[in-house]
Amino acid sequence: MCGTCGCGSDSNGPVISKPRENEHVHLHSHDEHHHNHHSRSHHEHHHDGHSHAHPEHTHTHNSHSHDHKHKVLEIEQDILQNNQILAARNRGYFEAKNIFALNLVSSPGSGKTSLLERTLADLKDEIPFYVIEGDQQTLNDANRIDALKIPVVQINTGKGCHLESDMVYDAVKELEMKDNSILMIENVGNLVCPSMFDLGESKRVVIISTTEGEDKPIKYPDMFHTSDICIINKIDLLPYVNIDVQKLKDYALQVNPKLKFFEVSATNGDGMDAWYKWLKSIK
Repeated sequence: MCGTCGCGSDSNGPVISKPRENEHVHLHSHDEHHHNHHSRSHHEHHHDGHSHAHPEHTHTHNSHSHDHKHKVLEIEQDILQNNQILAARNRGYFEAKNIFALNLVSSPGSGKTSLLERTLADLKDEIPFYVIEGDQQTLNDANRIDALKIPVVQINTGKGCHLESDMVYDAVKELEMKDNSILMIENVGNLVCPSMFDLGESKRVVIISTTEGEDKPIKYPDMFHTSDICIINKIDLLPYVNIDVQKLKDYALQVNPKLKFFEVSATNGDGMDAWYKWLKSIK
């Protein structure tokens, strides 16, 4: 159990594999993440250095002393700090090899994988790409990327609802990336938990589709606050859905005034040129 967000992990930990591999590589267990998720740390630290204060949850039971409560808070702080330390290790590796790492986050069904597929298909002859796919189960997304002849590794988190920096570190070792490339990390579909876990990425890209409504940024503010880029996908459906794109942007800017937006359709290619131009500019 990861007490920071309340998700569970299998006893054997996450599984990293490559498409068409018969043997899975079993990594370390995350048993050290077991603790009471009802007690939240005073501060959650994000990859951009921003700290969010949360009210302290206390118990009124007489048997719970102040010392006991203090110990629970220390345990959660250690878990967050450990992820940050390992994320810094990843970041140092990426910087040393001039690898630009993008952490793609969204809710399920936003079109993350379709956006990634189209981007890779259109730019693979111009930019060397590597991909890490994160899902609870299956190799489905990794197989889609592998069909494009792009080096890819799948991380299956089991009951876990997000990727963590140590998982990315182990996956990177499997990829054997060359210098001066772009690493695309497709996180587990979830607008809550991945916001708390820095992976060592260069930029975080949140993807939202026009079918999700314009209030997602204020309903899930931490994800939009910790992101650098916001891609609004499925703009080809605008004639058929009830959404105000400008209101969506306004809500997102309330949470994070520095967000950069791209409006695209991964299905028909509308707006993708602006996204490609940005990707080319970072290399």
